Amino acid sequence: MLRIMSEGEVARALKCVLARVSTATKGRRPDVAALGSQARLVAVSKTKPKEMIIEAYSAGQRHFGENYIQELVDKGNDQQILAECPDIRWHMIGHVQSNKVKKVVEVPNLHCIETVDSIKLATTINNAVQKNLGDKKLKVFVQVNTSGEDNKSGIHPDRVNELVSHVLQNCAHLDLAGIMTIGAFDHDLTKGPNPDFQRLLKCRAEVCEAQCMETKDVELSMGMSNDFEHAILVGSTNVRVGSTIFGARNVKK
Repeated sequence: MLRIMSEGEVARALKCVLARVSTATKGRRPDVAALGSQARLVAVSKTKPKEMIIEAYSAGQRHFGENYIQELVDKGNDQQILAECPDIRWHMIGHVQSNKVKKVVEVPNLHCIETVDSIKLATTINNAVQKNLGDKKLKVFVQVNTSGEDNKSGIHPDRVNELVSHVLQNCAHLDLAGIMTIGAFDHDLTKGPNPDFQRLLKCRAEVCEAQCMETKDVELSMGMSNDFEHAILVGSTNVRVGSTIFGARNVKK
């Protein structure tokens, strides 16, 4: 049975994670540090009750991530969250099916979809934003399957630039924030840098060269509870941390 976190525990855990993010950011090599400021922390609140989200928000956290579409819809439209967390910024970090795009785009305070992995999905999101949000643009990350695992979404590294080009040239209502990976969960850092992170770094370099973009203008979303510090050290600008802040997730039946 999972232990229930007591009142104030989420805020304390959040403060600890933010300190670790800050320390890792300061520990970057000069060439990596020159690419941007402190990495953004996305607090992954999947399966967690709204009270925990409100506690983290009250402690200063603004960016929150959800894996499941219905959970994002429910929390994003929750009247208490809307009232007490007016500046919350939601990140959709789970796979999005084309027929569910409208539901996601309509979520209040949606900040970003981090899992665009096909031209079809990019086009569908772009059209939904145009129809539902008017002149607004929605931030997106292109998701890359750096580990080659069949159970993970993401475009093949060799096709990243093709998808990025489509977003930049044909999706006027999307704002390309950067590229993202989940990566393999079992890498042993004592054996060297995470190869998934290194592949994402290579993808960014290739995209920047092909699109004549500055490296600092293409964010890297990589790193989770078990490896976010290493991810920041090698260049991540956006880390997604859940269990270290909110405790072990509640397994859906």
